Amino acid sequence: MRTLLVRLAGGLTLVGSSQVALASGWNMPVGVTDLSREIYNLHMAIFWICVVIGVIVFGVMFYSLFRYRHSKGAKAANFHENTTVEIIWTAIPLLILVGMAIPATATLKKIYDPSDAELDVLVTGQQWRWRYEYLGEDVAFNSNLATPRAQIRGDEERGEHYLLEVDEPLVLPINRKVRFLFTSDDVIHAWWVPDFAVKQDTVPGFITENWVRINEPGIYRGQCAELCGVDHAFMPIVVHAVEEEEFDAWLAERQEMAAEEAMGIDREWELDELMERGEGVYGSICASCHQVEGEGSPPAFPALAGNEQMLADLEWHKDVIINGVSGTAMPSFRTTLNPVELAAVITYTRNAWGNDSGDVVQPAEIAERLE
Repeated sequence: MRTLLVRLAGGLTLVGSSQVALASGWNMPVGVTDLSREIYNLHMAIFWICVVIGVIVFGVMFYSLFRYRHSKGAKAANFHENTTVEIIWTAIPLLILVGMAIPATATLKKIYDPSDAELDVLVTGQQWRWRYEYLGEDVAFNSNLATPRAQIRGDEERGEHYLLEVDEPLVLPINRKVRFLFTSDDVIHAWWVPDFAVKQDTVPGFITENWVRINEPGIYRGQCAELCGVDHAFMPIVVHAVEEEEFDAWLAERQEMAAEEAMGIDREWELDELMERGEGVYGSICASCHQVEGEGSPPAFPALAGNEQMLADLEWHKDVIINGVSGTAMPSFRTTLNPVELAAVITYTRNAWGNDSGDVVQPAEIAERLE
């Protein structure tokens, strides 16, 4: 029941591609799935039942207060109990609750039935991004906030989708049942897209699941709905729902890209190539903590520019990036980044901002270390 109540409460001010999910701010969105519409209809039915009960109860109460007021000489009846009345006011609420519980239970059974899914997507919450992995398809990527830091600082005018835009959206087909598997690499997050009526906690060390079948193509937005740290507000969710043929073409293209990336592990990379690639990885993964220019936010996030320990010990630097540092805010990127990305970001941080170590870390070295 808690999941249903969370779903029913889960509509605020997020937007879809062509419509505001909640135009007035007073109700939850209808959504774009059969289940979201069923939940909305259930919500409205129970709402109007509550309205009718409220009108009847308060109508009788105020009528009684006015009709039998003391100034008109009314005198209270003197009785202790009435078995018939007590049976009636117990039976009627019981019947109402049973009447609401029957459709609510049917909806809950659908919510908890991810069987017969045609696509499985593993969603991993990380401070402060999402990672999506299409299970069995060899496609995985990170989805990071794309709102420019200048807008966040107030140096630029805020865009239309301020804090609700990402560099890599989740792409899903319409008219196919998609099962989500949720987990987390660090703290509890919550993946919430109001238009799908999906709000699911991602818990470290546990796998939870949910599902969706989208009826309409479009762009649907959501956010992390569980307070998860200093950049909690910077974990948006963007889902592109596309026609099935378009999704199949996109998936094939991403599989080709993944294959090319895997082939790049064995070749020799030049410093300039790694620096260019590493700058992109650093900007999307590391800059939120260590800042764009590597100045950090001590003591939690040390400066990387001029970091003597990092520059003096390459092997220690590799270990920190790959395995993280226990007891600190530094996570492991062993499963988040591939060998090319790991090699690129290590090379970049050792040669950017005046560090100029000249070190070039090859993806093959990292791949060997990961084995």
